[in-house]
Amino acid sequence: MPQDSHKKENNEGDIQPTPSVLEGRLKHTIHDEVFGEITEDGPNYRALGWKGTVVVMLKTQIGLGVLAIPSVFETLGLITGVICVLVIGSMITWSNYMVGVYKMRHPNVYGIEDVGRNLLGRFGYEFFGWLFVILSVGVQERPASAPETIAPWKSDFVLFTNPAPQEAFAAVSTIVFFFAGTPAFFNIVSEMRDPRMYTRAVLTCQSFMIALYITLGCVVYYYCGSYVSSPALGSAGVIMKKICYGIALPGLVVSSAMFVHFTAKYLFLRFMRGSRHLSQNTPTHWAVWISCTAGNAILGYIIASAIPILSGLVALVGAFGGTLMSMQPMGFMWLHDNWRKNRTTMWKVSFAWAILIIVTGTFLTIAGSYGAVVGIIDDYKASGGSAAWTCTDNSGRS
Repeated sequence: MPQDSHKKENNEGDIQPTPSVLEGRLKHTIHDEVFGEITEDGPNYRALGWKGTVVVMLKTQIGLGVLAIPSVFETLGLITGVICVLVIGSMITWSNYMVGVYKMRHPNVYGIEDVGRNLLGRFGYEFFGWLFVILSVGVQERPASAPETIAPWKSDFVLFTNPAPQEAFAAVSTIVFFFAGTPAFFNIVSEMRDPRMYTRAVLTCQSFMIALYITLGCVVYYYCGSYVSSPALGSAGVIMKKICYGIALPGLVVSSAMFVHFTAKYLFLRFMRGSRHLSQNTPTHWAVWISCTAGNAILGYIIASAIPILSGLVALVGAFGGTLMSMQPMGFMWLHDNWRKNRTTMWKVSFAWAILIIVTGTFLTIAGSYGAVVGIIDDYKASGGSAAWTCTDNSGRS
């Protein structure tokens, strides 16, 4: 009896792999801390392998980031841009790693709103839950309209620049946005068949994303210089631009669908958790699910049409939503789980790093939001406020 108790204590908090799927059906019923009983009569929420996890993670970040990264290099300069991508990417990679660590210790956590409840009670649950909705709908679509500015090619790139403070803050916040898929990683790890493979998936995803952003930013900015557009596809000639958008739009649609799904899943679980409708294909199950997805898509369209400046929208979402969802909470998550442990040298180093993440994220939230708002106001003044809710071509300007 004492041995059994000791074994149970050691395994507390572990998340065991789900059984394999045979011909679309589970071999037997399993219990999940989030989804309850998963049976062959309902959806299998835990069917994601680690390679599939990498693909899903990549799509949460690769959508609009590849369209905006060259304009960031234009603001910061080639070398400064590379350094900022490396630093921000490394910091958020640690945040992504903490998502998996925290999930393994707290199996009942599905999304960042559950982390908020562990840290701040009911207020934290509501705050991070609705902030996740705002972040998700804010990254679903490109802006609705902006006048086209196509200039002859001339490569006048620079290695370093001297931007105004608000421009620099907005540019760094835009980099945060590139990696702002972090809150969705909670949902992803919750639906992995074997969550113990999560760290491998994170490192694979983040290594690829950092290399992609640096390569794409350097190449496009090197050849386009100050004539780089945001979205970046507008930097091509008229014919090539149309071809590029034809290739890229399906990927943007997939990214949009994924963020619709993530946000709708949060709302769906909030409404259905604890009821039989969560894990059974009842009429109520489908009615609530379709309502959540449709409502989320409509809200995303409204935000994208109301703020039609890609660079400004990306910077604002990155500063206000990206940092608050991808940096500060992960620092507090480490403190929450490790504060009472022995103060070893490794603990002190990790403590200092967690504090650095919190302080950096808080600074970027304030400074980046200021820079983004100033940029949006300036763009609205330049367009006379006529850019919102129109069908003007927005494929080739910032």
